[in-house]
Amino acid sequence: MASTEKEQPVTDPVQAVDSSSQDEGIHEYREAKGYEVDVEDAAAAGGAVKLAKDGRTRLIPRPSDDPADPLNWSQRKKNIILAVVAFCALLPDYGSATGAVTLLPQAAQWNMTEDEVNASQVGNVFMLGAGGIFGKVNPKRRLQTLAAGIDADKGVVVAFSAFFGRLPVMFYFLVVALPTAAWCAAATNFESFETARILNGFFSTVSQVNGLIIIQDMFFFHERARKINIWASFFVISPYLGPLLAAFQIATKPWPTPFWVYTAETALGLALTILLVEETFYDRRIPQAEQPDSGTRVTRLLGVAQWKSRHLRNTISQACMRPLLALTKPVVLISCCYYFLTFAWVVGINTTLSIFLAPLYGFGPKQIGFFYFTPVVAVILGETAGHWLHDMLAKQYIRAHNGRFEPEARLRAIAVALPFMVVGLVLLGQCLENGWHYMATSVSWGLYTFGIMITTVAVSSYNLDCYPEASGEVSAWVNNSRTLGGFVVSYFQVRWAEASGTRVSFGIQAAVCAAAFLLIVLLMVKGKAMRIWSGPLRFATT
Repeated sequence: MASTEKEQPVTDPVQAVDSSSQDEGIHEYREAKGYEVDVEDAAAAGGAVKLAKDGRTRLIPRPSDDPADPLNWSQRKKNIILAVVAFCALLPDYGSATGAVTLLPQAAQWNMTEDEVNASQVGNVFMLGAGGIFGKVNPKRRLQTLAAGIDADKGVVVAFSAFFGRLPVMFYFLVVALPTAAWCAAATNFESFETARILNGFFSTVSQVNGLIIIQDMFFFHERARKINIWASFFVISPYLGPLLAAFQIATKPWPTPFWVYTAETALGLALTILLVEETFYDRRIPQAEQPDSGTRVTRLLGVAQWKSRHLRNTISQACMRPLLALTKPVVLISCCYYFLTFAWVVGINTTLSIFLAPLYGFGPKQIGFFYFTPVVAVILGETAGHWLHDMLAKQYIRAHNGRFEPEARLRAIAVALPFMVVGLVLLGQCLENGWHYMATSVSWGLYTFGIMITTVAVSSYNLDCYPEASGEVSAWVNNSRTLGGFVVSYFQVRWAEASGTRVSFGIQAAVCAAAFLLIVLLMVKGKAMRIWSGPLRFATT
């Protein structure tokens, strides 16, 4: 399909100054000088670049002339694929957080406490490996095995995507996620349910990891923040949407009903993937005439075509080492630590709030369901605000710096989000401690959720701008920090609040968010120097 962007030959001052220092020409990005986005004042010498329709925004990365290049696909095709990937990214946390409501009737049926049933929910959220599935493991050992499982799961998705391509990995993971979702609904005892939830979490997570890879494959630099905003809004809203719908269902139906609905949604995601998602990997360093045969739709879906051309991509060892190499970059590690310390409370609140609401306000399942409208609305407002905020901050920086852009500019959005997060957590603790009106509790929760939505896009965009060749790897680490932080908090959130009171526990959480912002300040001041010092990631492919 024809590209929707307009090609215009103009002078490239970056190339004119020092083409030898450019990072192998893959992303047309130089760490020392940043992205050159606006070329209005280009001189009259140098190479040709391609511009967007506005005639001044440089297309980064530079697309090839091949219609098969995903950068040249129509916007309609790109957006359809993004929509399917975003929907599939909604599934894992949606299914996991459904248990935040179903744990109430499950505890009654299995003669367990609500906190004990909550262990299955925690395991599913964080895509743990087989080591944490069976037996009555002590919490310390469970934490170790689950953390290892999380890293293994994300690493598998990233390594497979780098070796086999994007489409077959997404297809096969969803194929396994479907029966495990049905198993959750059909489970007749806690052990069976916990096992099914863990396995489902492991395989359903694929689009939360490869979403950033696919965005990097299809969209230009100046488009990515908006597309990440859309993709992120789906998986940020998902842990609220699951309990919201599940609460209404169990008000009149048995607890397996929400999981059967989740099974149907997973089947829909698989069907949409089969029908609409395409393989987005394309190596622009290979001349068009030498590009490997893309095969038929079926062979691309099953990975047969990608297997035949595997020698042109990463080896297995290279693919497996990519996530580890990405984490050696200081800015990736520091930004993920910040996200760990701020997003953790999202999962902690979401997986335990129903335990607080029922005795405090006398809420039943239906009232709890209505209560979950708050974070859903907050995420939608955060997505809407972020659609303008991230682009506005980027354009302002570009204008102030003569057409150039540094990834650290993305982090300024977190300064906007921080007050919402801190105030929201402090007020939420006060509401639960003092029994304030449930509307005050609702607004407080919404403030924090609004802030975390903006933060998620800023952290993801920053890492992608820093290392666009490692889109999957940075996505995996951002997701790991999100899920691991929430997993840890979920184990002590209730006991902490009962021992110290919600005013103290949530106040400390707010203080952690505020203190963690020092990491962002460090990146804004020293991030560029760190990137230059640590050097680029020279992967075999993007």
